[in-house]
Amino acid sequence: MKLFAPHILTALALMTSTAWAQSTEQRRITPVKPNTNTVLRPAKGTKEEVVQRYLEGDTASAQEELRKDSLRRVYPRYPLTTQASFGLNFGDALLMAFGQKYGSFGVSATLNMWNRLQPEIELGLGFANHTPEDMNFTYKGKASPYVKVGANYNFAFKNDPKYQVYAGVRLGYSSFKFDISDVTYHDPYWDETHSFSINGISSHALWGELLAGLKVTLFSNFALGWQARYHGIFSEKKNPNAQAWFIPGYGARDKSFSFTMSLYYTLPLSTQKWPKTENNENENGK
Repeated sequence: MKLFAPHILTALALMTSTAWAQSTEQRRITPVKPNTNTVLRPAKGTKEEVVQRYLEGDTASAQEELRKDSLRRVYPRYPLTTQASFGLNFGDALLMAFGQKYGSFGVSATLNMWNRLQPEIELGLGFANHTPEDMNFTYKGKASPYVKVGANYNFAFKNDPKYQVYAGVRLGYSSFKFDISDVTYHDPYWDETHSFSINGISSHALWGELLAGLKVTLFSNFALGWQARYHGIFSEKKNPNAQAWFIPGYGARDKSFSFTMSLYYTLPLSTQKWPKTENNENENGK
């Protein structure tokens, strides 16, 4: 035992010195952290109940509430049925006052869903009475019905529904009749001029439309809207005697673009659930 005692003492001394060196080195490497128990107050404008959660130390749920609130501000959630609008198309009436020889007049019903998607249906009548300058006939389109169904997408869905910028699609159909009268031709052999008429020609057409529009509230629940439309015919009844020059709801068949203007009456739905926007807050502040 006496032989091993010096070795045991030496080993104990080495272990003690090593542990002391490691603890000293750790104390030198690891800095002393300052007190981090202080809770910083949230930014100005934060809801009071969220501030209280911060002060009480419940920062996790407070941060989650702030995240949801910021999303509501950037991406407001309108109810499923935000509003319904009823429109009267009078654009062709203005154009006819400046010489246009045909017109389509319709009423529409639009449902605004989430202030984004807007299904719409339009019903109306169209007629024409035109004698082309370079033609030898008079075209008379009898007042005939048309229908259009489709939907719009409101790109300004983050803003107040009073102001909308949208694009949409429509599918239109019309069954109509027209007359071709005072058709004249000259017989060079006999040097005579003859005339005739073709009455009661029936036809129908199916077409599609792409449109871009703007809707602005004027006062109270009344709004004015403008639409630019690009359209093309999908199918049409062929007639061996004559081809329709005008299609109710579509317009002149040789024109791919048209312009419409409508007056709307808007009925708000679920107004108590509408999110507050900057426009609403400014109006309420006034």
